[in-house]
Amino acid sequence: MKLQEKLALNKNNGAALLATNFYNFETLSAVLTAARDTGFPLILQLSESSIKYMGLKVAVALARSAISQYGVTAWLHLDHGQDLDLVRSCIDAGFDSVMIDASEKPLEENIRITRDIVAYAAPHDINVEAELGYISKLGQDQKMIYTQPDEAQAFVEATGVNALAVAVGSAHGFYKNAPELQLELIGKINSVTDAALVLHGSSGIPDDQLQKAIKLGITKINLATEIKHTFMKSLQTELKTTDNIDLRQVFPVATEAATELVAKKLRTINFK
Repeated sequence: MKLQEKLALNKNNGAALLATNFYNFETLSAVLTAARDTGFPLILQLSESSIKYMGLKVAVALARSAISQYGVTAWLHLDHGQDLDLVRSCIDAGFDSVMIDASEKPLEENIRITRDIVAYAAPHDINVEAELGYISKLGQDQKMIYTQPDEAQAFVEATGVNALAVAVGSAHGFYKNAPELQLELIGKINSVTDAALVLHGSSGIPDDQLQKAIKLGITKINLATEIKHTFMKSLQTELKTTDNIDLRQVFPVATEAATELVAKKLRTINFK
């Protein structure tokens, strides 16, 4: 099943997919082990920096071979694509989905850039995600400027995107203040557009808020910061207690910690 078809089903059924970033083999193994152990599908996400770190061909081959080896249902997605050449390269490389993120551009430019990527992706029949509103990235001020329903409706109609990341109270990274999703706003946006709604910045959002957001129309939930944090904190703790230089024995401790995190998130999101 195409990712855009799965997200459309989610929208109709009040369900969501967990979209997990990976950064190397260990974190890829962690999220796929969690998917295998729980039996739930998920989305594998690569950021531009992760692609730069691993190389596009290596990253894609690693993801595809691992999906097959672990025997899970998963889709490959480009997260926050801002380099247009890279977005096109990911489409050509066989990604199931790409995000074109021109959200920091003026609205008309965001629409134009997004529309161009939708047109480029159309022959490949893949999912295209865009972003509308202000969802603060790492290091940015966590101010809240919410996506409005009429703006979301007009944006989707003007661009033809399959999925839309909306600003409804979340932020990338850990929160400076307790997050409070605008649940009523999610429902209103969902009622005026056919696009699948995406929640970025789920790290640290309470489980009950995530579940309520899904019931109201969120169909894709991104998880990245908590995966990195859990993996690295576990690894740092392990390195303080061992002189073992065999990374094949040291890394699995951190991988298992990340697996536990993702498995818990998968169960939270697939709560029905």
